[in-house]
Amino acid sequence: MSVIRVGSAPDSWGVWFPEDPQQIPYERFLDEVSASGYEWIELGPFGYLPTDPQKLTAELEARNLKLSAGTVFEHLHQDDAWDAVWTQIEDVAKLTAAVGGKHVVVIPEMWRDPSTGAVLEDRNLTADQWRKKTEGMNELGKLMFEQYGVKAQYHPHADSHVDTEENVYRFLDGTSSEFVNLCLDTGHISYCGGDNIAIIERAPERIGYLHLKQVDEAVRNEVMAEDLPFGEAVKLGAMIEPPLGIPAMPPLLETVERLATEGRLTADLFAIVEQDMYPCPVYAPMPIAQRTRHYLGSCGIPTLTFT
Repeated sequence: MSVIRVGSAPDSWGVWFPEDPQQIPYERFLDEVSASGYEWIELGPFGYLPTDPQKLTAELEARNLKLSAGTVFEHLHQDDAWDAVWTQIEDVAKLTAAVGGKHVVVIPEMWRDPSTGAVLEDRNLTADQWRKKTEGMNELGKLMFEQYGVKAQYHPHADSHVDTEENVYRFLDGTSSEFVNLCLDTGHISYCGGDNIAIIERAPERIGYLHLKQVDEAVRNEVMAEDLPFGEAVKLGAMIEPPLGIPAMPPLLETVERLATEGRLTADLFAIVEQDMYPCPVYAPMPIAQRTRHYLGSCGIPTLTFT
């Protein structure tokens, strides 16, 4: 029987960096995510949660929490990028595996600074850069699995080179399903004008992980019209709790469940709730997390579970 395992992540508590005075202490995040009824979490930015496996395991077990995945960023389209990217991977993959996680979410670095909007490089890749990125991800995914037993789940992201539905397909066409699949972030796909269900139905065998997120369509339209950077969009409230935005969750989850039942999509899929909020008041995340858990539980998806 297929299962959709719902969890949460530090991102939903306004955590974007290993250390930042605007972020809540990790102990409070762990306490609140557990009290909100979630049992699965992600590692978040490396260094926010304890990096010692024994300490992290103890912190999780004390709150009946389990780790689904770690997170890293990549810029493999750039020359001589391999060593810097692999160093990140080793740290995150090693810790993830040590505490029982089976996935690492790999995010493309953005072409402009999310805070200042400064353009860091061309927003479009050349054909050679696409080749470097996709071939690099194939090798990265292979080594991650062979050395640490974790699966690479690639996360298309706003203001990155793998953002639109068209670019998602181009990335999938250039990578191997053996070692690289998608972490489909429903909010980022909608933010970039894509159709989540179309992607899922076109390539169900490549959907290895989900981030559940919604976008305020009015804010998105304003952001796109003014070509604002993603960080500014988040401050304006571009990401919003369900069911207040797009994409609609019930038909998306129904599609995932149907394809999993048909054997066309992995039968045991993580769906991690994220709501990009940075910075945010310390009192804001927990009520949103509780309401979101209640809403998702009310969507009538039999295979959806929080355990």
